[in-house]
Amino acid sequence: MSRLFSPDTGQDPADPSPGGPDPDGPAGEAAGRLRWSDHPGRWRRGWVIAALALALALVLALHSRIPNQIGSLGSLVQTFLPWLGLGVPVLAVCGIVRRSVTALAAVLVPALVWLELFGGLLADKRSEGGALEVVSHNVDASNPDPRATARALAASGADLIALQELPPERVSLYEEALAARYPYHSVRGTVGLWSRYPIENSAPVDTGMGWTRAMRATVRVGGELGEVAVYVAHLPSVRVALDAGFTAGRRDEAAEMLAQTIAAEPLGQVLLLGDLNGTVNDGALAPLTSQLRSAQGAAGAGFGFSWPASFPLARIDQILVGGLEPVSAWTLPRTGSDHLPVAATVDPGDG
Repeated sequence: MSRLFSPDTGQDPADPSPGGPDPDGPAGEAAGRLRWSDHPGRWRRGWVIAALALALALVLALHSRIPNQIGSLGSLVQTFLPWLGLGVPVLAVCGIVRRSVTALAAVLVPALVWLELFGGLLADKRSEGGALEVVSHNVDASNPDPRATARALAASGADLIALQELPPERVSLYEEALAARYPYHSVRGTVGLWSRYPIENSAPVDTGMGWTRAMRATVRVGGELGEVAVYVAHLPSVRVALDAGFTAGRRDEAAEMLAQTIAAEPLGQVLLLGDLNGTVNDGALAPLTSQLRSAQGAAGAGFGFSWPASFPLARIDQILVGGLEPVSAWTLPRTGSDHLPVAATVDPGDG
């Protein structure tokens, strides 16, 4: 009479005699846990999770090629690009629950792409010193206590303070609060610059808005830095609407106009301080970011998110430099604004 044998143990499955581990005993439980990835089903399942992981990797890797023609989709994705990394642990957990080696292997791809894009930002690149300390802050037109905001910014000890979204009727409040530490200042439209060093050649910069939301001034720092061209800008706001998508057209046009002005700048040392309503990952700001470096990216620690102040999700407040070397960059504590102030120190560039 023929007998059927188990391919794993070589023993008649119906035979209760000893010869293999008791499946209900400790040895049987350990054997069941060992090499679970060897089971063929572990590779055949989880293809949906794997497909989602690869799609996430493609979005991260090719974000610069996402078109803006439909609802400025590219800019929307790039604004919150770092947050797409949250999809990696979610998909990893799904792969573990599904007990799928295929899914877990696929999840490694977006994880590696995310690290390639943002891993460098996780390191603390801040250094001590710096010849010039600058602060930029969108103070919020509806700020309930402008004087307190101005005092907090002055307490930072910065050499230059650039302010955006200054209501004309409140400019005097900022002037009074900052006068003791900053003997020089210039306000153009809704942006202003306060300085410990002399300001010359202050002038508005046209960004196509119909009113002044950007300015340029020469700051005579002296010493190794000499003269620095300082631009203060508040680019048009963007909105997310169901019928129009991410409406960023006016901001993009203003960024292009500002970039053209900076490209023609005669001084070799340039600072751009302001609320650009976009991140450095946003391809629409490439006219600016192709000329200037982000102080946060070069000398910060982490992402330096600045907006909204209550729970920062994106860094739309920027300190960009040209011909200067970022030494350190950080965010300051919250004020009465819906933005966090951003700060940096810089040294003269090698050139």
